[in-house]
Amino acid sequence: MAMKRKVFLLALVLILLPAAINIMAQETVPLKAPEGFTAFDTPNDQGESVSLSWKVSEQDKEGVYYVIRSSDSPDGPWKEQAKVLSTIGHKSDAPLYFGVWKEAENKTWHFFEATDIPLTATTYFKLFITDNVNTAAAPEIVSAAPANNWFDTSKTNVLIFVTIFSFLILYFISLARKNPNLFIRHIPGLDAIEETIGRATEMGRPILYLNGLLDMSSLSTIASTSILGKVARKVANYDSQIMVPCYDPIVMSVCQEVVKESYIEAGRPDAYKQDNIFFITNDQFAYAAAVDGIIMRHKPAANIFMGYYYAESLLIAETGVATGAMQIAGTDAITQLPFFITTCDYTLMGEELYAASAYLSREPLQLGSLKGQDYSKGFIIIVLIIGSIATTAGSAFFVNLFKTF
Repeated sequence: MAMKRKVFLLALVLILLPAAINIMAQETVPLKAPEGFTAFDTPNDQGESVSLSWKVSEQDKEGVYYVIRSSDSPDGPWKEQAKVLSTIGHKSDAPLYFGVWKEAENKTWHFFEATDIPLTATTYFKLFITDNVNTAAAPEIVSAAPANNWFDTSKTNVLIFVTIFSFLILYFISLARKNPNLFIRHIPGLDAIEETIGRATEMGRPILYLNGLLDMSSLSTIASTSILGKVARKVANYDSQIMVPCYDPIVMSVCQEVVKESYIEAGRPDAYKQDNIFFITNDQFAYAAAVDGIIMRHKPAANIFMGYYYAESLLIAETGVATGAMQIAGTDAITQLPFFITTCDYTLMGEELYAASAYLSREPLQLGSLKGQDYSKGFIIIVLIIGSIATTAGSAFFVNLFKTF
């Protein structure tokens, strides 16, 4: 029996000895105090937090924590703000605050964002490192107060790109004022408008113009009414007739003023007929049926469809084909483009609709803006291509360029 007791005690000693040695080692190796502890207003925010930072230590490992305590006074009382694992939480984890260009340096600094603090007063902080046995405190008591930031430095890339694009647009506007014949890629559908109006005039039949089914808050409707003004001026010059049945009463009022102004600019205000621009209904298929009836009765020689369309696009365009009209369409409704392409002689696709006004008028402000936007898109495409190649090669420069500085 005595032998068994001795064996049991020996086994117990062997089991507990490593833990005892480890505890003794921890007690005999004190932790070093954190270095470089600072507090500052969190950058690029709206005055909602304070940031704390301190240097990464060789003591950082699993089982070691940093304890942050805060107080309204440097004399306390102190409350625990957070307890964070020493292996996580670095400046490099917050590129919106500290940027991406100093990623290697940011990895050598811990970072903590304190949000549970008074937003209108200064808060004081203490920092401790602990392994739950030993504890060491940073010698500094630091303080900071949240403040609004005037400029968000993480958006510096946006500022640079906007500056470049604005310069390009202003440069081409200036160039267009000196030379209104700046080259723009030819758009066959717009080149054919004058031919279409001339054909209708020779046949003694009207031109039908539709603005789509959206109201005046839509960009496509605004672009359509702008094109209508250029078309109406050519119609006035040719002494022809234009009919504009409208889906929205506000659009009708705008179109009446646009067409009237075009006739005045053409020197033929007496030829303007307000009744040719009229409201039908704001019900989709009732509108389509009414327009089909107008096409069948008046048999316009030219149908021009500009704006945003839905399922009625094919119904209207097919009716125009049945009457032998020459048809030009332009829309940014991707789902309706196939129907216009198959039923119309010419189709403006996507942003060609927005470029049409500058293309037809050659007005320097619009023309220069169009050229500047085209060069800006070209610049973005080049950057994307170079960025794709660089990223494939392992460089994150261009990825970070579009994220933040």
